[in-house]
Amino acid sequence: MFGVVSVRTAPLFRLLSPTCFQAVTVRGRKSRNDPKAKSKADRVKVPPPVDLAEMVVLKERFTQYELIIRALRAEFKEEMLCQRYEEEVGSLAEEKARHETEQHRMLMAWNDAENERLRKLREHRVKQEQEQEELKTLQVALALEKRMEEYIKEKELEILTLQEESKNFITLDNLEQRIEDALDNPKNYNFAIDKEGRIVKRTEQK
Repeated sequence: MFGVVSVRTAPLFRLLSPTCFQAVTVRGRKSRNDPKAKSKADRVKVPPPVDLAEMVVLKERFTQYELIIRALRAEFKEEMLCQRYEEEVGSLAEEKARHETEQHRMLMAWNDAENERLRKLREHRVKQEQEQEELKTLQVALALEKRMEEYIKEKELEILTLQEESKNFITLDNLEQRIEDALDNPKNYNFAIDKEGRIVKRTEQK
C-alpha cells in the first residue's frame, strides 16, 4: 500500500521526485529491506537429502511412462489415419455412399408420398371451392329469376289495372255521353274532412 499525497500542500518538486511515495508496511509482514531475524541469523538452508535408489527408480518409471504415452499416441494416430483413409477410399466410403443413397431414396419416396397427399388435399379443396362457386352462381341466378318473375307479375298487374281503369277513360266516342252524365249527376267537391279523412261538412252547391 502507498501513502496518499495531498496535491494542495505538497510542493511540485516533491511530487516529481521518485521518493515522494512512501511504502506503508503491513502489520505482520516484513519489507524487502528489513534484515534477517536474529533467531534465524545463523540458519543455513540445506536441500532435503535425495535417495539415489529412489531417484533411479523414479527416472526409470518416468522413462517407461513416456514410452507408453508415446506408443498410445502413435496407436491412436494410426487408427485415426486408417479410419480417415477408409472413409475416403476404403470400404467405409462405399458403405457410406450406399447409406447416403438409401437415405436419399427414402427421402425421395417420402417426398413423393407427401406431394401426393398434398395434391389430393388440393384437388379436394379446389373441388369444394368449385361446388361452392356453382351453388352461389345458381342461387344468384334463381334470385334473379325470382326477382324477374315478381317484376313481370307486378307489370302484368299494372297492365290489368290500367286496362280496367281504361274502361272509364273519356274518348271521342263517349265524350257527349259523359258530358250528359256529368250534367245529369252533378258532384260537389266543396267539403271539409277531419284528420281521419272523414267528411265532416259539405257546402251546398248553388
